[in-house]
Amino acid sequence: MADDATPVAALKEAIHAFSKVRRWEPYHSPKNLAMALASEVGELCEVFRWLTEDESRQAANDPALRVAIADELADVANIVLLLSVHLGSTSATP
Repeated sequence: MADDATPVAALKEAIHAFSKVRRWEPYHSPKNLAMALASEVGELCEVFRWLTEDESRQAANDPALRVAIADELADVANIVLLLSVHLGSTSATP
């Protein structure tokens, strides 16, 4: 899905379907998802932890750091979308 042409609802539907197929639904309470979100944000922060302000602005230019940042951002985004789904703010029903 292209970023500029993908509605948020489509992303929510996709991540909900992904987790449903894997039978993760019983673990996706708002409490568990909020704790998972905090953990994933911590992992994103870890990528930047010891960088200076200027280094953090250039981090995406380093191929290895770019992959790490993208992976952690994807995890954060997925959990935010799942939390939204499970709190009832989408057409996808848990």
